[in-house]
Amino acid sequence: MKVVIAPDSFKESLSAPEVAQAIARGWQRARPTDEVLLRPMADGGEGTVDAVLAAKPGERRECRVCGPLGQPVTAHWGWLEDGTAVIEMAAASGLHWVPQRKRDATRTTSRGTGELVREALEAGARKIILGLGGSATNDAGLGLLQALGARFLDAQGADLGAGGAALGTLMAIDLSGLDPRLQQVEVEVAADVNNPLCGPHGASAVFGPQKGASPAQVEQLDAALRHFAEVAARTLGEDHSLFPGVGAAGGLGFASRAFLKARFRPGIELVAELSGLEQALQGAALVITGEGRLDGQSLHGKTPVGVARLARRAGVPVIALAGSLGEGLGGLREEGIEAAFSLVPGPMSLAQACAQAAVELESRAEALARFWTLAQAAR
Repeated sequence: MKVVIAPDSFKESLSAPEVAQAIARGWQRARPTDEVLLRPMADGGEGTVDAVLAAKPGERRECRVCGPLGQPVTAHWGWLEDGTAVIEMAAASGLHWVPQRKRDATRTTSRGTGELVREALEAGARKIILGLGGSATNDAGLGLLQALGARFLDAQGADLGAGGAALGTLMAIDLSGLDPRLQQVEVEVAADVNNPLCGPHGASAVFGPQKGASPAQVEQLDAALRHFAEVAARTLGEDHSLFPGVGAAGGLGFASRAFLKARFRPGIELVAELSGLEQALQGAALVITGEGRLDGQSLHGKTPVGVARLARRAGVPVIALAGSLGEGLGGLREEGIEAAFSLVPGPMSLAQACAQAAVELESRAEALARFWTLAQAAR
């Protein structure tokens, strides 16, 4: 029997490849002769590079770049043998780089992500996949574009400083220094949100508060990003601010579409394509997926539901394993997830659950395999 294991990561605990390996170990303890295919997944956010490299020949690279508060950080990115670079913006500009007490969405910068793009260009990349998610920034890609040679000038002709609030003083955009190699590179953005740049559903209003923005700062940032979009529209001859997804990653989606001419795709769709998930599903009897928490929010672009939709098209049933289960699970069955199980065997702290996630995954997978054997024998 063929089983496909295609989970997301368990954040702050296990990477997607580690989750897949733990499930496989447990399943094969009970059914050692089954064909088990591992296809770790991601939705374009953290873990995307590792998920892709688990399925495609390539290497994980690291470099020092500018962090979201201007401090140097070591960020990773992926290089595939076909000349594709895979970049997670969170690796350079992620919220995890900013301590809670220092979160200030008005001044964080996406410059480090631009520096990763520049590294990819230096390596000779023909295609760049840019995963958006987990950002600390709300600068609409200002820092990314500055790192790639674009200039943003105020009324005195001086370069703008870092952060989304600075865009409120923007008067002109000079693209003469924008890296010309970008014209020869295909850019694909992996994002799992459909927010526009501005307004009540825009980057600042929806995501700004979790990055430290007060209500007053949300208004300030929304006005600044709207002003940026207006100046960009005059410069480029087209307004990109209403396109679904440009509000992703604090508006980094806007810079990617407007200035890098990026094509947007759902993150899970792109990662599934790179990992060959659809091909793996052919002839499979079961798919096991999962993530750290499974609930009604998983319906909105999360990895397990994306996997289930692909599996349903192939006629393969799906079972999910999760660190915890929340409300709203009823809708998951309509998406193709037939059953979902929590790993937690009893009362415990989050730290304990994270520490023993691999052991519990193996245990649940082994139990699931034994139950599957009984069910098949009862037919």
